[in-house]
Amino acid sequence: MDEVPVRFVGGPAHGLRRELPADPDGAPPDRWVMRHPGGDPSPAGGGADHLYARERRDGAGVWTMRFVHTYPVGAGE
Repeated sequence: MDEVPVRFVGGPAHGLRRELPADPDGAPPDRWVMRHPGGDPSPAGGGADHLYARERRDGAGVWTMRFVHTYPVGAGE
């Protein structure tokens, strides 16, 4: 499976760069749920799910994924 570089904008993953799976056209998924690995599952912990939506590709070929919403712990499953 091919991957494409993505930079997350806004929310808890702001500035993070990752490789995400690419569709046949070379774009990342329309939406991506970011879960903090090893996060504390309590409401005060980092176990919540964060939704990001695909935006656009810059001149260097890196796509941006913009923060949309944080789901309470367990609600994103």
